[in-house]
Amino acid sequence: MEEKYYVKQIGHMEEICVQVPGSKSITNRALLLAALSTCQCTLSGVLFSDDSRAFLDCLLKLGFEVDVDEENKKTCIRGTGGRIPNPHASIYVGSAGTAARFLTVMLALAGGEYELNASPQMCKRPMQPLLELLSGAGVEFEFQGEKGHFPFKMKSDSICLNEVTIDTSVSSQFASALLMAGVIVKTGLNIITCGDRADGSYIKMTLKMMEQFGIDVVKEGNIYQVPYTNVFGRKEYQIEPDVSGACYFYAMAPLLKTSVIVKNVHMDSMQGDIKFLEALKQMGCMLSDEKEGVRMSGKELEGYPGINISMKDFSDQTMTMAVLAPFAQSETLIQNIGHIRFQESDRIKAVLTELGRMGIRCEEVPEADGIRIYPGQVTETEIETYEDHRMAMAFTLIGLKTGKITIKDPKCCRKTFENYFELIENL
Repeated sequence: MEEKYYVKQIGHMEEICVQVPGSKSITNRALLLAALSTCQCTLSGVLFSDDSRAFLDCLLKLGFEVDVDEENKKTCIRGTGGRIPNPHASIYVGSAGTAARFLTVMLALAGGEYELNASPQMCKRPMQPLLELLSGAGVEFEFQGEKGHFPFKMKSDSICLNEVTIDTSVSSQFASALLMAGVIVKTGLNIITCGDRADGSYIKMTLKMMEQFGIDVVKEGNIYQVPYTNVFGRKEYQIEPDVSGACYFYAMAPLLKTSVIVKNVHMDSMQGDIKFLEALKQMGCMLSDEKEGVRMSGKELEGYPGINISMKDFSDQTMTMAVLAPFAQSETLIQNIGHIRFQESDRIKAVLTELGRMGIRCEEVPEADGIRIYPGQVTETEIETYEDHRMAMAFTLIGLKTGKITIKDPKCCRKTFENYFELIENL
């Protein structure tokens, strides 16, 4: 029998104070950089979730020395300087897009023969632009399902690659994978990014972390020169709290007219989703960056306006903005989010379908590459989550406001935020 979570309506709360797990994006980049480095690195504040455990399991299967301390949110990895200890491994990336893209490129550039498999969900997600690029450089692929998708076998001997052009429109993870793994290419690697996220927030995060690990990338426009670096790394690295997860709680400020603090989240975060907090400020919330963390207050709001906003650089919060929209005083237009069709689910279709089922008028706006949502009255609805953690977490907020929402398959949140519903219960 399918598991469901009935979301209880929440009464008035003066303040909400929570702690969220570590950032998935930073955790998985740090795992890769630590493995590629020439140091033994202890990562603190590590996110332990389905995605990061899949990444860690892959590193173990590849023969890396990894010590895991889940209780203290720590992982210690002994880097091998770009050498794969077990160059004939079989790995399973689960549903982790970061593990899928990052490890494929690392293994292709390092050399060896590998078998890569993934969950049915990940097997549907785009890989072809990356695989075509690697194939053109001499990597051999044998697809065991649909061409250009997981699962596949790959063989890489003497790869010839010193300049590549990669389109970021479908996924900026392709570019991030090449940037990080490019450090082991002995001739150096020039990466030219194109597409509508050629200089997006996740690429900026990747570059910042490479700098923190001691890799000096030269940027000229949309050309990135990654130097071969035979000695780099650090002994310790602290991972930021997950701003993407924090945003669900910050959205409660206007929705429930309360004050929200998420511990240790600050406005100088390198995560792109910090821009969502600026959007909430634009809608009338009071924002203050305090010692404990950013405080977002909607206590003084009589109501909040709908917003016309481009979310290209923080599109993971499209669903969060979409669930605020029915309770706004005017329509909401979310622009430049076409690429979210290719994520854990077709997120545009999923949002419009579930809002429509609860009686909210909404529509796709092709000329804005986005969606428009109108204020309305929510009817009682069971939410399909499409195996998508962000659909489950975002649509829970409507339930806290109305008491009319049941979430199907709440366990899909384990992908990035295992204790999300525990924190909701504690409220």
